[in-house]
Amino acid sequence: MDKTILSIKDLVVKFTLRGQHLTALRGVSADLYEGESLAIVGESGSGKSVLAKSCIGMLDKNGWIDSGEIIYDGIDLSSYKLDKEWTNIRGKEIAIVFQDPMTSLNPLKTVESQIGEAVELHQGLHNEAKRKKVIEILKDVGITDPEKRAKNYPHEFSGGMRQRVVIAMAIACNPKILICDEPTTALDVTIQAQILKMLKELQKKYKLTVIYITHDLGVVANIADRVAVMYAGDIVEIGKCEEIFYSPQHPYTWALLASLPQLSVKGEPLYSIVGTPPNLFTEIKGDAFAPRNPYALAIDYVKRPPYFNLSPTHKARTWLLDPRTPKFNIPDISVKNVSISGAGHTKNISEEKIIEVKNLSVCFGNKKNPFYAVNNVSFDIYKGETFGLVGESGSGKTTLGRTIIRINPADEGEILFHGQRISGNIDKDLDKLVTKKIQMIFQDPMASLNDRAKVDYIVSEGLINVHPELSEKEREEKVAKVLMDVGLLPEFMSRFPHEFSGGQRQRIGIARAIIMEPEFIIADEPISALDVSIRAQVLNLLSELQKEHSLTYLFVSHDLSVMNYIADRIAVIYKGTIVELADTEKLFSHPLHPYTRALLSAISMPDPEAEKKKVLQVYNPSCHDYSSDKPAWVEIEDKHFVLGNNHEIENYMKIISSNDATQTS
Repeated sequence: MDKTILSIKDLVVKFTLRGQHLTALRGVSADLYEGESLAIVGESGSGKSVLAKSCIGMLDKNGWIDSGEIIYDGIDLSSYKLDKEWTNIRGKEIAIVFQDPMTSLNPLKTVESQIGEAVELHQGLHNEAKRKKVIEILKDVGITDPEKRAKNYPHEFSGGMRQRVVIAMAIACNPKILICDEPTTALDVTIQAQILKMLKELQKKYKLTVIYITHDLGVVANIADRVAVMYAGDIVEIGKCEEIFYSPQHPYTWALLASLPQLSVKGEPLYSIVGTPPNLFTEIKGDAFAPRNPYALAIDYVKRPPYFNLSPTHKARTWLLDPRTPKFNIPDISVKNVSISGAGHTKNISEEKIIEVKNLSVCFGNKKNPFYAVNNVSFDIYKGETFGLVGESGSGKTTLGRTIIRINPADEGEILFHGQRISGNIDKDLDKLVTKKIQMIFQDPMASLNDRAKVDYIVSEGLINVHPELSEKEREEKVAKVLMDVGLLPEFMSRFPHEFSGGQRQRIGIARAIIMEPEFIIADEPISALDVSIRAQVLNLLSELQKEHSLTYLFVSHDLSVMNYIADRIAVIYKGTIVELADTEKLFSHPLHPYTRALLSAISMPDPEAEKKKVLQVYNPSCHDYSSDKPAWVEIEDKHFVLGNNHEIENYMKIISSNDATQTS
């Protein structure tokens, strides 16, 4: 057995909230082995971050370790009460990288000074030796031209580069254990893949033991040696990465894997976990997952299950593994050899154009320094389809959606809705029609909802403005109906947004959109802030509403695995320009543009073997020579458009011919 570097035994952590005690960790036990990567997975509120913060003495002031042990180097860290006791542990022995890099960086100090502080404090280096070490670490984390960039401030870096700087600060402490708390959640798929690759290289060079906290199972498959699955403050299953993915034994692990879009069949509902997690303010009897577990036994509601060992490295806390349990059929959840090839169409799309975007450009800044967020974009969206718009942060996805709904003005080109121009100056009647028939679902359900207004007002605000003739009773009836349509109870009308979970808040945002009886909905990253099973519920809801209300969607996302499941056609946008547009099946099976290929290569898969074999393609815009041979938007085959110059189009045609020859043979 490998050497144990950290041992957690029966850890109980509690918080005081609104005068009540909440039990965030309920007797968690786990060992961390030297040199390994342990991934801790689970949904929001499962206790992942609380567990990590307990190991580094960073619990909130209203939280405390009630019982249990955290043994590191023969010392029980759970006994530490004062910050000064943690001085020799925090950073020096155990360092942490948080999800949002901007909250970890001082905006008033250069990157060099911030990393230099850690080098000086924990490695004892000064002056030129310190500077050389800072430059070396910046180079190790993939910062190009580190001598120059060291003088920059955090705001001068992109999101991915800022995350690299935060990792560099942690590495500068020269720790033995590195805790990465959702280190790639806020990053684009290509940047995420690069960061994960970099972390694996750093682990080897600096001989780190790493704990990854995440809810992204694709990330887990890529980086983890072992996986611990958490639910309601407890580790319900732990084992080697391959054991968890290829032979899961706990019903919650089955449910998490089954909820993934990569394992779904297009046109069929995604699996979603019924019910909600237990209330941690109250004592949990038996198995916490029992009320949501279709395989629950009578004993699950009475007695907490012990761990059952499946191998020396794999154990799960479920009564289903008890030898006395009657035999049952284990669900077939196969993640091996999951393909990312596009799923075929499952619905007929009308030939009626509901939205036409023609040579659209949106410019910010001034005449001296114009910045084109959207640059000469053209596409059509047909009635009843889900049109996907995919690209990385800053690509212009959201700006494009906001321009269609008239939040942002169009600088050039035009937008037509049912053949009528809705961009620029339009009359009041058409403006009122657009307000009613085009709605938007926003990315962050908390930021887009008025936290001082009740659900009743939030959902019906549009009705009040567009249909002032409705009586109070008629308005309330419509709100009650639409809440039921999105899976919420009418009695929720009197509640405030903070009283709901993230998935419920997003349902409120959807209700606010569909109460206007729209024809066209712009869904701007509507699931990016949600957990795996909640995402499945929202995607199912959007599909159901599309059928019931004959809706057309513009679905904006950076997650191609979700796009593969929900979109009929996909447009790929890069820095304001659409570079490729095709049916989902065609785009996934035969991508042409190098940027599209880079995005597809970065898709994380819940298959450890596939992730380890994955070859990441990095897109470099300098691969295009447009100095004399200018690019054009070309329909290279039926309904498949790509941006390229004459030389590139010739090469793309050869690729298509080669693909056709392969298929016919």
